[in-house]
Amino acid sequence: MIINTNIGSNTAARILANSTSALQKSLKRLSTGSKIASISDDAAGLAVANKLAAQITRSGAVRNNLSNAISYSQTQEGYLEQVGEALKRMSELATLATDATKTLDDRELYQKEFAELNTFIETIKGKKFNDLALFSSTQFDITTGLNDSSGAAVTFALSGANFGTLASTLGITTAALANTALDTIQAAITGLAANAAQVGANLSRLESERASMSVLRDNLAAARSRIIDVDVAEESANFAKQQILVQSGTAMLAQANILPQSALRLIS
Repeated sequence: MIINTNIGSNTAARILANSTSALQKSLKRLSTGSKIASISDDAAGLAVANKLAAQITRSGAVRNNLSNAISYSQTQEGYLEQVGEALKRMSELATLATDATKTLDDRELYQKEFAELNTFIETIKGKKFNDLALFSSTQFDITTGLNDSSGAAVTFALSGANFGTLASTLGITTAALANTALDTIQAAITGLAANAAQVGANLSRLESERASMSVLRDNLAAARSRIIDVDVAEESANFAKQQILVQSGTAMLAQANILPQSALRLIS
């Protein structure tokens, strides 16, 4: 029996310290919702989680870019619809002007509306979306993916719509001019249909890309959650366990500190 060194007390104190540390760690996990209370818990897992978080952020940015490109194409679509309506009316006016029973005054009346519609179409050709031309032959790349097999960004060449130019001198003041104008308008309508089809194809592609990016982002978030997020039910059970261990360890440390007192009986 010894007095100077209480082995039992030292052991009980060490176990109590471990239980207290585990209890504090469990408390931090429950309060923060994070499985990794400190980097020492899972250094590799935290590194992977941070990489996934960065990828999630980038995928969100790509989705925003795609949404802006969709808005650009939808603006094109809206203007093309208006141009289509204008061309249909111009075609109607030109056809009316070919009527042999129409007088010069009648055709002059048709010409006024015809000229205004022509000006309207020419004005639309200069429209812009955030200072980007809506109707030109210029293409620009939209990022649709984070990387391909070579590590490069995946892009989609978004083309503008260019529905041609109607001659500013085009008129329908005579039957001959009306026939010439009608041919020009029919060609413009054909070109417009091709451009509308291209814009529609662009929208379909962009919307599909945005949907797939949303799926990717959800899956990345789920993967990160499995690494970083705490299972509350499991951790609550562990918290209760550590509480009991701390309480029992405290009681046992108190008992271990009393043991050397039994030596007094030998010298009393």
